[in-house]
This record gives sequence, structure tokens and C-alpha cells, in this order.
Amino acid sequence: MNSKDRMLLAINKEKPDRLPATVHQWQKYHLDMYMQGMTDLEACVACGLDAQIQYPLEAGQFWLSDFARFNTRQWRDVPTVTSDDPDHRIIDHEVTTPEGTLSYRIAGNRQTSWVDDFLIKRDEDIHLIEKYLPVPPLDIEDVAAKYDEVGDQGILRGTVWGDQAGCWQHAACLYDITQLIFATFERPDWVHELLKILLSKKLRFIETMKGARFDLIETGGGAASSTLISPDIHAKFCLPYDRIMHDALHLLGFKTAYHTCGGTLGIEECIIDNRTDVSETLAPPSVGGNQEPWDFKNKVGNRIAFIGGIDQHNTLTIQPHAHIRAKVHELFEKVGYEGGFICSASDHFFETPPENIVAFANAARECIY
Repeated sequence: MNSKDRMLLAINKEKPDRLPATVHQWQKYHLDMYMQGMTDLEACVACGLDAQIQYPLEAGQFWLSDFARFNTRQWRDVPTVTSDDPDHRIIDHEVTTPEGTLSYRIAGNRQTSWVDDFLIKRDEDIHLIEKYLPVPPLDIEDVAAKYDEVGDQGILRGTVWGDQAGCWQHAACLYDITQLIFATFERPDWVHELLKILLSKKLRFIETMKGARFDLIETGGGAASSTLISPDIHAKFCLPYDRIMHDALHLLGFKTAYHTCGGTLGIEECIIDNRTDVSETLAPPSVGGNQEPWDFKNKVGNRIAFIGGIDQHNTLTIQPHAHIRAKVHELFEKVGYEGGFICSASDHFFETPPENIVAFANAARECIY
């Protein structure tokens, strides 16, 4: 059985020949520092993993360096490099629209990027976003070429337009998350208005995805996890929008993976009710989740498939191979015993020895159904 078949069976809640093993995403820093500059697909093959490759959807994400190609006459995003120090990058952005100017700042280092100053500073700014923020269509032919490149070595994952796929998570990239949480109590109608604006744009993008050759579409986001917001906020401000987006993706024949970074305690039934196909990344408490992957599995049963479970730092990066092997077998026995499970690093890693990743892949080969 090849890697693609193995992973697709797991996504469909079935049993493949053995436990699939992969990583959430390869980071360029790790590929350059530890993998001799390989591509993510080459790195998966070199380590013996079943590949899940993220299509490089560059349509609105704040970490992009080339913003000009998404500009229109009514939305002109002009970046200014304030610091080009690779360990402390700062890029200030000014966005010009026919009815006003917006601004935001992106900071970063060699490993990653983050929002340092948010686009939405006044409540009324969301109307400029509604009217003028462009939604570039998906390049179907480019997706097809990437799908063919991956072939039977694994699956190709896509996402939905925006800084992040989920409406709540996207909003948290545009407006400070602490203030956004306060606003759910003080100005709930405004929060819903913002989420509806983002949902409308995402649904417009989903229409352009028809015919795209994706095996799985990532939605959700860590800001929607119960490590950050309460189950009540999740039910009111995440679930309704997640469900609409999943339904739209399902109408086009896509499977979805709902990302919560392991913060699932208290929102188990919301994850089921949003009608996703897969829950990820099952991050255990040792790396920031709020329940063990098998506790989540025990609550939701086989109503959903799972991806994740491996602590990418405290297990995959710093433990000996015997410990990594034992953890893979434990996850197989407690989470993957019914099938429907892809064992994966729970999130990004930066200093993980490649030989540890190989040990992880080898351990999964021992877990035979």
C-alpha cells in the first residue's frame, strides 16, 4: 500500500495496512539547517514518512514578502522594511483604500513571523476590509501540478483564503486576541459582523476551488482552541461559521481537517457538530494541549478521524529513540486501534535531529493493523 492510499484510508476512518506517520508542516528553517535545503516532499521521503504537503497558498497571508501582486486599485498594500535583521525583521505596511488608510506591522526572526501591530484599530475599519480587501482566486492548474508532484508519496493539503483558514482565527490576525475576547462580551454584534465579513470572503474563495485536486483542506486555527477561549465563546463565535464553511467545502467534494493545536477540552461536541472530517493536531499537555489524545478519542469515539499526537519538542526533538518508539506505540494502541488515525508531529519544529524523525517513521512501520 502506498502512502497516499494509507493516509486517505485513515482520513476516511478506516484501517490501512499500518499506522501512517507524518509531520504537520516542514519549516524552511529546519529544511535549510538540518535537511540540506531539501523540499518538504524530499524531506518526507528521506525520513521515510508518509507525506502531507501543504499547498503554498499565498493569498492574503501576513507572512508574505511580495504583497504587490495582490494589490488592486482600491486596496494598495505598501510595505516598508524597517529592520532587515534576520533575527528581528520588522516590516511596516500602509494600506490605501478609497475611503481611508489602514496600517499594520509584521515582525519575525529566522524561524517564523508574527503580527506586531494589528490592521483593525477602530471598529469601523472592518467596513474597509469588507468593501476593498481583495480575494484572489485559486490557481487550479498550479494545484494540479503540485498534486502530480506529490503523487502516491502522500496527500496534498489546501486551506482557505486569508491569514488563517478559520474565521475566528483570521479575525485574531487582524485584531488583538485579548481585545477580541473582551469584545465578545462588550460588543458581540460587532464581532459577529467581522466574522460574517470574513466568512463571505472565504465562501467566495471556496467557489474558486471547484475542481482543485486537494486531498484535505485545513480549517480552524489555534485561536479557536479551548486553551485560549472558553467553550461558550467557541460555541457562539466559532461553531456557526466553521459549520457553514465545512458544508461549502463538502459540497465541492473536499474532506476537512479542523485545527485546534490540541485545545479540545470542553469543545469535543462542537468539533463534531461543525461537521469536519478530521480533528488535529491532538497536541498533548506536555506541549500546550489540554487533554491527552486518547482522552479526546475516548470522548468522540470513531465519529471523526484524527491527525497528530506527537509532542514535537519534548518527545520528537529531545528524547532518545526508544522513548519516541514507545510513544508512537502508545498512540497506536490508545488512539489508532480502530483506524482513522495519522500519527504526526503536533506542530512546527525547528531543531529536531533528522535521525529522530527517522526513528519516528520506523516506529510507525511496526504498528500493523
